[in-house]
Amino acid sequence: MSTLTQANSTEVTTSEGDGLNSNTPEIKTTFTVEEIQQLLPHRYPFLLVDKIIDYVPGKLAVGIKNVTFNEPQFQGHFPGRSLMPGVLIVEAMAQVGGIVMTQMSDSPGGLFVFAGIDKVRFRRQVVPGDQLVMTVELLWVKQRRFGKMHGRAEVDGQLAAEGELMFSLVS
Repeated sequence: MSTLTQANSTEVTTSEGDGLNSNTPEIKTTFTVEEIQQLLPHRYPFLLVDKIIDYVPGKLAVGIKNVTFNEPQFQGHFPGRSLMPGVLIVEAMAQVGGIVMTQMSDSPGGLFVFAGIDKVRFRRQVVPGDQLVMTVELLWVKQRRFGKMHGRAEVDGQLAAEGELMFSLVS
């Protein structure tokens, strides 16, 4: 899997008050959907992150999912009362977590897959028209192959779901 190392290690020449140029690395804190597709293997209809609005390397990412009525799951979940399936809310949080894992500076490359969930609770329904804001924070990494994160999904500042997500690297 490719990583977006160029985005987080771009050399920028700036002009300081003394008139000298200095090279400082620019830390990328947002990612467009095109940049997300460079990091994650998911594609429509299973790419569930539209944008990363905040990213702190090795710590956390905040992603956005705009929930729209024309998504395929709403044809059957449920006719006449569309609800985003909880499993897709958890998957969307895991994809935001995948951004953090793939961008780790010592990441060996490969594919991080969803390895488990703990303590997941659903607190609010998510329906078409909602904007799901997912904050996923790294708790720990072991042997650069396993990671655990805490994820929160909110709509309009109200908690929709939260839980712990585990990741494993497969080569």
